[in-house]
Amino acid sequence: MPSDASPLIDRLLAKGVHIPVPYSVEIGPDIDLDRISGEDVTIHAGCRISGGKTLIMPGVSLGAEAPATVHDCQLGRGVSLKGGFFADTCFLDGAAMGSGAHVREACLLEEKARGAHTVGLKHTILLPFVKLGSLINFCDCLMAGGTDEKNHSEVGSSYIHFNFTPNQDKATAALIGDVPGVVMLDQPPIVLGGQGGLAGPVRINYGVVVAAGAIVRKDLLKGNIILLGSPALSRKLPFHRGLYTQLRRIIDLNFVYLANILALRRWYLDVRSRFAGPNPMGAELLKGAVDKLDRAVSERLKRLGQVAERMPRSMELLREISSGPSLDKAVGRKKEFQSRWPDISAHFEGCMDRVGDPSQRDRFFSMVERAILENGPDYLSAIRGLDRRQSEAGTAWLQGLVDEITGQAWELLPSFAEKRPGP
Repeated sequence: MPSDASPLIDRLLAKGVHIPVPYSVEIGPDIDLDRISGEDVTIHAGCRISGGKTLIMPGVSLGAEAPATVHDCQLGRGVSLKGGFFADTCFLDGAAMGSGAHVREACLLEEKARGAHTVGLKHTILLPFVKLGSLINFCDCLMAGGTDEKNHSEVGSSYIHFNFTPNQDKATAALIGDVPGVVMLDQPPIVLGGQGGLAGPVRINYGVVVAAGAIVRKDLLKGNIILLGSPALSRKLPFHRGLYTQLRRIIDLNFVYLANILALRRWYLDVRSRFAGPNPMGAELLKGAVDKLDRAVSERLKRLGQVAERMPRSMELLREISSGPSLDKAVGRKKEFQSRWPDISAHFEGCMDRVGDPSQRDRFFSMVERAILENGPDYLSAIRGLDRRQSEAGTAWLQGLVDEITGQAWELLPSFAEKRPGP
């Protein structure tokens, strides 16, 4: 029966989309209706859907708790967005967000990654099964870990990733887990207790538990530990806006983050592509995910490049407050970083097509093909069906790619050759 709401809504109803209150739903004129499935899709009252890149696959539910605005998002099978604002984000099968969400720009939530109510994300990547509590701001980070819906990485409620520094930069991406290990779905979960936070950039290893209320300010690279808390920072120290005193650490963490994103991109192109299936929607969902990874690379290069642009001021401040034999070395590092930044940026952009060791990749491909034959074409089932030897082969391939990318980046900064953090 025609709804008298709009021709677009009438066409969606004719496809089988369930729209309980058609008059209350807005469908933008730029929507491609061929990209919206009519199979078990529900659009509740008050929802607004727009954007030529929007993709809605079977089983999607929008606005079950509150109106949902969806713009240029790609939604896999069974995705549930219960209310809020969602833009330029890709949700893979079974991902979900509660009401009050604010999910923007280049986020990627993999299978069954979920958030409760009032969660803010931007340039965030959640790998399978990661769960976020409520009242969370978790921008500019990648989180992984866990093996299934019961054994998953989790962020407690009222958590924040502090991603803007006193120097007013965002070269602060946090890597919680990594890509080479977690794509095999066999790593211990990471737990970040509620009412806490991360002061980016930081890295956290698998099996780490951070107690409620703790602020993580340093890397936690030893796995399977619990951080019970951190002492209050009661000291008063001089602050010189624009002075970068831990430049090597900032560069290192950004290099590693970029290399992990590039490894994940390669995983999508070479492995996940085998699971897209014959339906064109599957290929479009994969395309949407890769787009978010491309934008993650661009964002991180942009933010680190802004730090490089600030080196003249940092050198000036350092000369004003420092003296002694170490001054020239510290200034030289900053100058080298600034001057070599175009080469560094070009290096990472040129790594978009890197595949790592071809022989390792090909051996792993044959293992994946056997897993598909034995466990079916479902991505999670096939990857979890790999035995330890096969998983380790895949991890070795991707870790080799990460090491190759970061190693060659550091070759462009020879004055940073010392393996300890420096100014």
